[in-house]
Amino acid sequence: MMQAPEYRLLAELEAAFDQLVERTHCLVDAWQQSGAAAWSFDTPHADADWLKRALLDYWYEDGQDGRSTRRYVGIVAASDDVMVRLQEVNAAKRQLGHLIAEIRREVPGLIPEIKAVLPFRQPALHEHLSGAGLARLHLKQCWRAIPAADAEVTRVRLAWYSSGRSIKRISVYDAQRMLLELDTEAPHVRLQLEKLGGLPDSEPLAQVQQQAALMRANLFFKEPLADGHDRKAMNIALPLFIPSSSGQLPDINQPPATPPVQRTRARRSDARLEDTALLPSIRVYRYHDTR
Repeated sequence: MMQAPEYRLLAELEAAFDQLVERTHCLVDAWQQSGAAAWSFDTPHADADWLKRALLDYWYEDGQDGRSTRRYVGIVAASDDVMVRLQEVNAAKRQLGHLIAEIRREVPGLIPEIKAVLPFRQPALHEHLSGAGLARLHLKQCWRAIPAADAEVTRVRLAWYSSGRSIKRISVYDAQRMLLELDTEAPHVRLQLEKLGGLPDSEPLAQVQQQAALMRANLFFKEPLADGHDRKAMNIALPLFIPSSSGQLPDINQPPATPPVQRTRARRSDARLEDTALLPSIRVYRYHDTR
């Protein structure tokens, strides 16, 4: 049975989720009524249905990696009123994110229940969930912010960006702690603990995570910003809202349909790793130059 703090957190989360969905509908309605233009990387017709689908996609697909989120690259021309609505949506997302973080800290056992229960609070969303082969709520896709430009833009240049992988330097102690969180009775985990035990405590290790390619937008502002900058680069995984007094889009290039095979970021000098993982269960490698 849930205790009082759990009831409080769940009630606050349910209210925050309802508010997020309501504000998102208001945002899409305001944009549709404004008659402003939009462009989508993946869809020929960037209309209100496309925008609603992109902004209300909160679901895991069957087999989806829990660390990944789906990408909806697009550009939306936005009036002042629409930009205000967007700020309200992002405020609701921040509130939801704060509550989810608090629940993960205080009552992590609630997380599976949240993923299963929240969709029922929105009948239309639940009908979509059960009828489209979708598995459960994807919390990160709920609270990730919708990108927005700081001011009117004359050009947007889109390009794929791939760093290949992220590399986090860790200690032998860190690696041991991660392995001990796994099933230490499993033979493959015991073998990795033995390998780790043969290393000096001072040896640095690297934990590696493959990075999905990102779409990066380079924005060229109509007028310099207050800080003097006249351009800005940002990664976009959701439609980018750009202030537009005319309702028209800036000049937008059409990037390639798929990311390049070779990564676009230079190899880091500290990424000289062995080809084979030392501890594959936690994606940990040795550096070549530590022997």
